[in-house]
Amino acid sequence: MTEDITNTQYQQPPKPNPALKDLEVFVGDWDMEVSRASFLPDPSATVDGSASIEWLESGAFLVIHQGAKAGPPFSIWVIGRDESTEMYKMFYFDDRGVSRIYDMSFDGEVWKIWREAPGFFQRFTGTFSKDGKSIAAQWEKSSDGKTWEHDFDLTSTKLS
Repeated sequence: MTEDITNTQYQQPPKPNPALKDLEVFVGDWDMEVSRASFLPDPSATVDGSASIEWLESGAFLVIHQGAKAGPPFSIWVIGRDESTEMYKMFYFDDRGVSRIYDMSFDGEVWKIWREAPGFFQRFTGTFSKDGKSIAAQWEKSSDGKTWEHDFDLTSTKLS
């Protein structure tokens, strides 16, 4: 006899994940500006974007929907954490078909993201303003994990 797993025990939304409580400051809508980007034809140009950050499954995970205001690219990030460690994991996918897994830390003020993959290492450092309404950040890249170069700056401003 097969047990029916559609009973109400499995239909209840999960409780908020206490390991993600510190990420509450991210929730909301954000304006974003990319500047000093090494990948743009004109490095002095800026690209405006936006992000919507919300809880997934009543707080089990944090999800970021991010995109440029004038079209592609579009990406989605899902953030979770093992309760036995301070390290978060970020799962990334974008409309180019790029899929990556990043490590992440957040101490309430400084947000760090990094990836150590053969041939393409990345690291991000963002600092929240004192009022929690803006983040000044930069991405760096490296082909060997030793010699780093600036990739782009990212300024985010919280709207709600």
